[in-house]
Amino acid sequence: MNDAKTILVVDDESKIVEVVEAYLKKEGFKVLTAADGEKALAVFKDQIVHLIILDLMLPRISGEEVCNKIRATSDIPIIMLTAKSEEDQKIEGLAIGADDYLTKPFSARELVGRVRALIRRAYKDSSPLADYLIFNDGDLEVDIKKMKVKKRGQYINLTANEFKILLALLVNPGQVFSREQLVEKAFGIGYEGFDRTVDSHIKNIRQKIENNHKEPRYIITVYGMGYKFVD
Repeated sequence: MNDAKTILVVDDESKIVEVVEAYLKKEGFKVLTAADGEKALAVFKDQIVHLIILDLMLPRISGEEVCNKIRATSDIPIIMLTAKSEEDQKIEGLAIGADDYLTKPFSARELVGRVRALIRRAYKDSSPLADYLIFNDGDLEVDIKKMKVKKRGQYINLTANEFKILLALLVNPGQVFSREQLVEKAFGIGYEGFDRTVDSHIKNIRQKIENNHKEPRYIITVYGMGYKFVD
């Protein structure tokens, strides 16, 4: 179930883009395209994108650099494409932030399957709440379906992981979560990240959504237990 997620396909080979776009649209996805790294970054900045299919060998700005720039602000799923088949190139691609890797030539059906798997893993719909939430007369607004957050009417930039943690707290207002519980709630049981990174994520979220991150009004620390969201 893709819920009309938007996929950005970045490749300078028009035939590949046409085939991939056709297969993705057949599966119900929305598709944006870019033929070079510069355009890819511009599209990512201006449009809502849920997953990126990114070729490594791109004009103007390389796929590696595009991935690095995106990873500086976002954990959006990225599937890398390349004509290079050597194992060290695959490892390099994963090391700079790719979530998956396919070597050209590849099966379009396999690519779509991997897209669907990453979408399911990254965008679990665990929220029984309304699609759009407003707190304190518009001080904080959360668009759940679009994964967008506004503070005092201005969009703020949350990474995918930060948004997942915020959403996990929003869905259960007033409930206290330990770090381990919050990791499981936000990322799933199989997540292998270190639970102490939650503290770093919470700190970043507070700096973005609180009027004073040292005296938070939304995400409260319950000492010795964990965190909770207070409306």
